[in-house]
Amino acid sequence: MFSPFIDLLLLIVVANGTPLVVSKLLDGRMQLALDFGYRLPDQQPLLGPSKTWRGLLGSLLVTAFCAWVLGYPPLIGFWTALISMLGDAGSSFIKRRLGKPSSSPFLLLDQVPESLLPALVMADQFSLGLAAVFNLVLLFTLIDLALSRSLLKLRSNRRSDRGW
Repeated sequence: MFSPFIDLLLLIVVANGTPLVVSKLLDGRMQLALDFGYRLPDQQPLLGPSKTWRGLLGSLLVTAFCAWVLGYPPLIGFWTALISMLGDAGSSFIKRRLGKPSSSPFLLLDQVPESLLPALVMADQFSLGLAAVFNLVLLFTLIDLALSRSLLKLRSNRRSDRGW
């Protein structure tokens, strides 16, 4: 529908944004952690409570649907989401090993694995070269940072409204 570059970027954004939307829509329901609450010997969770089965399933289904809407086989969206979620889980694993709390921001570790892995794996499907993959990761990082800032402002505005 758009250019293959924009299509893949859009699928990666959808894959990563869907778990947040699903979380808000379900308002705390069905939040079974991917790691089932398992803790490693360092007493930190394997991934943490914010990585849930509902987020993974939502990401797989919505991204597959978006791929179909864009004119790609749904399996392209499914794989893009799965690989992106694996990158996201990997960054959560690293953050837990570093002692960072769940959902704490970590510049580049929060953006690069979840965009670079699917971009590299899907590059052939979208006819993207290495430079385009690099640009996609850079653009995804900027989009993620902009959206994260917007959401933080929205949350802080809502907190201040509650005091009234």
